[in-house]
Amino acid sequence: MSDVNSVDAVDDAVNAEKPVGDDDITVVHLMRHGEVHNPDGVLYGRRAGYHLSELGRRMADRVAEHLADRDVTHVVASPLERAQETAEPIAESHGLDLASDPRLIEAANVFEGKTFGVGDGALRRPANWKHLTNPFQPSWGEPYVEQVVRMMGALDAAKDAARGHEAVCVSHQLPIWIVRSFVEKRRLWHDPRRRQCTLASLTSFTYRGDRIVSVGYSEPARDLVPAHLLAGAKPVKGKSKAFGA
Repeated sequence: MSDVNSVDAVDDAVNAEKPVGDDDITVVHLMRHGEVHNPDGVLYGRRAGYHLSELGRRMADRVAEHLADRDVTHVVASPLERAQETAEPIAESHGLDLASDPRLIEAANVFEGKTFGVGDGALRRPANWKHLTNPFQPSWGEPYVEQVVRMMGALDAAKDAARGHEAVCVSHQLPIWIVRSFVEKRRLWHDPRRRQCTLASLTSFTYRGDRIVSVGYSEPARDLVPAHLLAGAKPVKGKSKAFGA
């Protein structure tokens, strides 16, 4: 089955007509984790042992303050440490237990554990070329369609858990951007530099019943984010956005 047909099948399942009450409005916030302590600039991916930096903890606290007065009844995170640590102050401020959902995990990537940043020559290494043959899938990691399927499942579960209220799901940049692109009917392959998914940002999906009716985006901790990591910033040699995925 082609990627296009797979995406269409997911779209049909997500948007199937279901009975809806007039007051059945739920908001699910997909939050990207805060800054990670990573002095060696490793593309850490799904590796364990990468925790929030002090700045990352400030970002998490800032978003918790931003959401303190919201009707949040469910908080869930990727099982990776940086996501769990980002979600903790939000769950605590609402008196909630923090849940974990493996579907919110970072995208798999064959370059995990390596440095792969702007100006480091990674694209000129012949050993890497076999992984760079198909940017539409992509050939270097988890297929975009698979990310859509699992992330839509995580969103749907969070919506059901918080029905009529709000949920916060802490995840990672690429899966968040891919599922947003799917919902907004954009192509899934893209220029990573153009992702609108800054550290500690909120991509908010509003449901009426089981149908997504709008998508919003906000950056409650924008003033804490280093300039080269803001959405749309130009790459800086030696400083890659990929490290903070």
